[in-house]
Amino acid sequence: MGNYIRFDWAMKRLLRDKANFQVLEGLLTTLLNEKITIKNLLESESNQEEEYDKYNRVDMLAENSKGNLILIEVQNNNEYAYFQRMLFGTSKLVTEYINRGEGYDKVRKIYSINIVYFTLGHGKDIVYHGKTEFRGIHTNDILELSPFQKQTFKVDEVSQLYPEYYILKVNDFNKVAKTPLEEWIYYLNTGEIPEGANAPGLEVVREKLKIDNMTKVEKEAYYRHLDNIVILRDNINTERAEGRAEGRAEGRAEGLEVGRAEGRAEGLEVGRAEGKAEGRAEGLEVGRAEGEKLKQTEIARNMKNMGMDIGTIAAITGMSEEEISKI
Repeated sequence: MGNYIRFDWAMKRLLRDKANFQVLEGLLTTLLNEKITIKNLLESESNQEEEYDKYNRVDMLAENSKGNLILIEVQNNNEYAYFQRMLFGTSKLVTEYINRGEGYDKVRKIYSINIVYFTLGHGKDIVYHGKTEFRGIHTNDILELSPFQKQTFKVDEVSQLYPEYYILKVNDFNKVAKTPLEEWIYYLNTGEIPEGANAPGLEVVREKLKIDNMTKVEKEAYYRHLDNIVILRDNINTERAEGRAEGRAEGRAEGLEVGRAEGRAEGLEVGRAEGKAEGRAEGLEVGRAEGEKLKQTEIARNMKNMGMDIGTIAAITGMSEEEISKI
């Protein structure tokens, strides 16, 4: 555990104070490689707190001095459709922050900053940047703005009109921090600030986000937050592991039985070869599905015992509220 407050807790409790905007400004300045000044924080349906989100994620919507919208989200646990949720979040902001009857030239520029503490996708880097470009199918050239559009919209590239996405896979960082961005990622990952770090905003973290500066009540709430993150993550990981193990065992048993039956029908030699292969594959799939169903029920029971409401449990597990009520 580091000496400084976790970034998700700071976003929830401290960084919404204008006096602490320098922390966010420092991170964004470092990441976007331009001076960012936060004008104010905005509210949208996307950052309303729900029960599950208290432990799993927190997000914040900011507006910079250029009028751009910046959605910052911290996600603690795995979500397989996270890429689509990133898209949904920016798409929703596009429609939320344009008035009916306004022209499309009033669509706001959006940056989506995603700090994830789980394995998202498959890649070797720790920071990924996504933007929209239109490339010729035949010539491979990039479609550019006309001089009039550049002057009117005050941008140089088409991609600057579209939402841009940044993904920081902080758990994958295990090196010595050598750049300002790596210094930030080191802090996000460990709760510590590298010795000699001078990235924008980290000096404010040193001053205002020390755990020792918290009151006793604040510390108790903070440590409960950390415990809940660990419990939720362990529950999900354990149930998934047990589900996979049980699914494999049931799959092997059923696969062997099916393989033997088909093998006898088709012939001893051919049946053993083909029946076992097909039987194992089919049985493993069925076994995994049944195992996952059993474990989803166990996850729902654990969350219900933790006091979570049925609606939240249904959203997480995919089970119906009626099924959860019967547990």
